[in-house]
Amino acid sequence: MQKDIFEQVYDLVKQVPKGNVVTYGDIAAILGINPRYVGNILHHNPYVGLVPCHRVVNSEGRVAATFAFGGGDAQQKLLEEEGVCFLECRIDPVKYRYRF
Repeated sequence: MQKDIFEQVYDLVKQVPKGNVVTYGDIAAILGINPRYVGNILHHNPYVGLVPCHRVVNSEGRVAATFAFGGGDAQQKLLEEEGVCFLECRIDPVKYRYRF
């Protein structure tokens, strides 16, 4: 039995190590769905603390202003605590991007 798309998204995000990020588009490309749908799924993450949705950023390396667990400032803080550096509100996608 195949897992539903929500669980597939959560499983992929769980693979992203501390100090790394992926984009909504990275996950969407693997699953064949729209990146906005990935964002919507993560906005309803029921596994806070287990699925590190703060490690998912947009294609420009920016955090989500509407991050479900405290807003963009909270997402940025979580990433900085893992060693991710920001320059002008963006991360360096070459340095921090995780490849599945």
